[in-house]
Amino acid sequence: MSQLWEVFVRGRRGLSHVHAGSVHAADAQMALRNARDVYTRRGEGVSIWVVPSSQITASTPDEKDPFFDPSADKVYRHPTFYNLPEEVRQM
Repeated sequence: MSQLWEVFVRGRRGLSHVHAGSVHAADAQMALRNARDVYTRRGEGVSIWVVPSSQITASTPDEKDPFFDPSADKVYRHPTFYNLPEEVRQM
């Protein structure tokens, strides 16, 4: 029985995995192979994660204000007052 898997690809070392799309597969190994064939045909990735779609829990757009509102009152969560050196590229 085939199930839906979400695919996350890391483009190169040091970067985060990014959601690339979805594939159907019977198991995790087949999902990895399908994801490789579909989303990294031209060598774009160095790492692939596959996660069963049924295992992902997400907030909804309707929850946006009450769900994310508490983070705005904690200034330490937003490091806008730091000066980053030129050598730091991935922040």
